[in-house]
Amino acid sequence: MIRPILTEIGIFLIPFAAYALFLIATRSGVFASSSWPVHLVAKLVLGSLLLVVVSFVLLAQFSGAPPNSTYIPAHIEDGKLVPGVEK
Repeated sequence: MIRPILTEIGIFLIPFAAYALFLIATRSGVFASSSWPVHLVAKLVLGSLLLVVVSFVLLAQFSGAPPNSTYIPAHIEDGKLVPGVEK
């Protein structure tokens, strides 16, 4: 459960990291408050939220088993562990 949460936090932080890299590349003060005006932070938050929503939609659309498939859980067959499969 922690991996999807950390993934979404990472996706949320992507625009902020990209802007920080831009500030570093232009030799602006990354930690200067003038480099992070409120309207720009608001735009970064909106972009971050958009990325998170898109990632949730893509996760819901393209993850999981295909329609009408059956999951056969992992089991022991002839003394060997057989991983779970979708049929």
